[in-house]
Amino acid sequence: MQAEVKDWPEPVWTCWNHWIAVPTGDQAGIMDVLGLSSPRPITFAEAREVIDADGHGDPDDFRHLSRVFVTPEVDGWTLVIGAWCDPCDRARQEDVLRLCEALSACYGGAQAYYYGAQGDGSAWLVAEHGRVIRRYAATGEPEDELLTLGESLPQEQAKCLELGLPADGDLRSAGDEQIEAWKWAAFDLAPEIAASYGVSPFTLTQETRVQGTGVLALTPTGEVSRWR
Repeated sequence: MQAEVKDWPEPVWTCWNHWIAVPTGDQAGIMDVLGLSSPRPITFAEAREVIDADGHGDPDDFRHLSRVFVTPEVDGWTLVIGAWCDPCDRARQEDVLRLCEALSACYGGAQAYYYGAQGDGSAWLVAEHGRVIRRYAATGEPEDELLTLGESLPQEQAKCLELGLPADGDLRSAGDEQIEAWKWAAFDLAPEIAASYGVSPFTLTQETRVQGTGVLALTPTGEVSRWR
């Protein structure tokens, strides 16, 4: 698979979306922190097809965690896209937390997101200067509550106030209808939070400032699977 000489940013949008966002154009440095290897050039359009195909693979097959798309610098940010970046997956959540802490120690900040475009919920993790300040999942799974860390983000607080809930998200005094309203609002909140912090993979356009070349890279999982 060869990337075209000229490539234009375009949305990377699939049924299940997982990504890490870092406020830097240091693609090589990010790959080093994450332990990514064997990069090869790829266009945005090709990357979307690859990530979409991986997302529709068997979730119990570790190979769907074997590769990610690392964008060129887009409006001052680099995105790492693929299921391996999932901040709420039981097998990946603590590793993703640790990696975002490491990235934020190097670059000041890092975030990880999940968004299910078929109504499958959202999750977000925000790290600053080496520590996670917020992690929250709204996917309808029983384990969601166990993932919650830190205080509500401004975007969460605004949504709560919009629904007539306390800004801190404390639902103990809320009625059933309010709780249900928050549940559905939170399901769709990851793209909004991502865009407010910096760059979302869903809003990339030909007007996005870009520098460098996107690559498809092997994750540590993919590196191990290559030799099996």
